[in-house]
Amino acid sequence: MSETTSTAVEAPAVPRLKKQYNEAIVPELEKEFKYSNPMRVARLEKIVVSMGVGAAARDSKLIEGAIEDLTAITGQKPKVTKAKKSVAQFHLREGQAIGAYVTLRGDRMWEFLDRLLTLALPRIRDFRGISSKQFDGNGNYNFGLTEQSMFHEIDPDEIDHQRGMDITVVTTTKVDAEARVLLKHLGFPFKEN
Repeated sequence: MSETTSTAVEAPAVPRLKKQYNEAIVPELEKEFKYSNPMRVARLEKIVVSMGVGAAARDSKLIEGAIEDLTAITGQKPKVTKAKKSVAQFHLREGQAIGAYVTLRGDRMWEFLDRLLTLALPRIRDFRGISSKQFDGNGNYNFGLTEQSMFHEIDPDEIDHQRGMDITVVTTTKVDAEARVLLKHLGFPFKEN
């Protein structure tokens, strides 16, 4: 008598923030904006994390450090941005690497956002919230961080150069008020005027 072993394949775990969004935030926003269809509720489309390394024009090793930091923080290999034209005053040549960026979508985007809101932002010294006035008029939110050491993935002893980064949160709505309410529900710590 042979035993049959079934190989059950489990579905990958749903990110915590995504589950919270689907189960609690969507019905709340539906009620708040009086939508009859849940597909009209604003969603996150993507998050772009970019790091400009202007000093890379003089020292090409700085761009490698930025790539390593972005890879550790986001879990995805960044794309390198190159100078479009030469500028003699900035010691910049056309085609020279001057920055890096990562576009996060899907589960990786939700996990990054969860780590950003629950672990990284509270680690900023004297943190009092982020400005609620940095929407671009199309429902997208932009903010900057001054250093990479607030992320747990970066070892403070291994930092060779302090690098800031810009984070853009792109939503499906074109109205800033809806995007602000969505991000507030997701846990963005906006400053109260």
